[in-house]
Amino acid sequence: MLSIKNNLMAENAARHLSRSYDSLAESIERLSSGMRINSAKDDAAGLAVRELIRADVATLKQGARNARDAVSMIQTAEGAMGVIDDILVRMKELAEQASTESYSTNQRQIMDAEFSQLMSEIDRIAANTAFNDLKLLDATTETLNIHLGTSEMIAVGTSDMTSAGLALGAVKSNSTWKTWVSSPTANWCTGTTAGDLTFTFAGQNNITISLATQAYTMDAVAGMINSASRALTEAYDAAEVVYDDGTGMYSLNVSSKAGGAANDLTIAGDGTLVTDILVETQANWNITNGSGTAYDITTAPNAQTALGKVQDAIKTKDNYRAKLGYLMNRLEAAISVIDIQAENLMAAESRISDVDVATEMANMTRTQVLSQAGISMLAQANMMPQMALNLLG
Repeated sequence: MLSIKNNLMAENAARHLSRSYDSLAESIERLSSGMRINSAKDDAAGLAVRELIRADVATLKQGARNARDAVSMIQTAEGAMGVIDDILVRMKELAEQASTESYSTNQRQIMDAEFSQLMSEIDRIAANTAFNDLKLLDATTETLNIHLGTSEMIAVGTSDMTSAGLALGAVKSNSTWKTWVSSPTANWCTGTTAGDLTFTFAGQNNITISLATQAYTMDAVAGMINSASRALTEAYDAAEVVYDDGTGMYSLNVSSKAGGAANDLTIAGDGTLVTDILVETQANWNITNGSGTAYDITTAPNAQTALGKVQDAIKTKDNYRAKLGYLMNRLEAAISVIDIQAENLMAAESRISDVDVATEMANMTRTQVLSQAGISMLAQANMMPQMALNLLG
């Protein structure tokens, strides 16, 4: 029906043109983003699945990075173990050299000096080998669990590679402040009168710190003790702030250089240090005297004993170093599996989410033609009311 008021052909053409234009816009969005699903309206179920897969992929990738970091951590420990290996070989060589009776006492003392320094170097290496502040070769760090981006973990156990852990040195005497604190950086003791606090081990130089009239943290006191002990002829770190997992508290331990019953500890002060209890009074410290023997090579029999102990230490070291090796191999295998899992999940996510360029290009071409045709037909439909005007003339 030819009419003027309602141009139904134009309305119909406009509706079809709008649909074609929306389809064209959708194709352009998909091709420009590379994704089939750009919003929930494109595919609500597909979007939900894709986001879960993306979360799993991100978790697996971080798990692989965790494993790689763990490999780096173990390599740090294993590299230090290589140096300890060389030191133990040299110590065994010295013990063998001192075991024969063709050397004088003075010559053995020279050998023992090197033997003792090498043992101290083992302790220094073990105390300072760390990764992200985690000690790897002493007794302060327990098992570390490496999360792999799944529900599973690989346990990396540390081992005490100090001279005591290798059974080369004596069990160290130590003193522990019996009142623990929740934070080593909070005020621990306060000097009401300036004075000295002296730690005396039998057969070893005294360790003395001077405290002023002020508050001190446990970390600060430990630092002062270590600064004083490093200045001695038998330089070492005497103090350690220890965290206890069971209580969540910290304590201050002070240890002798060599250990053994000959290193009984005496604590005395000449000031008045107060917190809840006086800390300069020996009765307020838990003192545990060490036991065992610090091995030396000053005599042929001692050297022969030390020779066997160094051999045992090498075996202990080899067992732990081998453990580090197979842990690295296991972690590298885990990394390979995680990478494959992440790759397969990314492929699944791609099939759900990524646009099929060939199909979408074909669809865009079709909608472009339809849009162009719709524009032409809409123009023709808009001319129809003018035909009615001709009848009125």
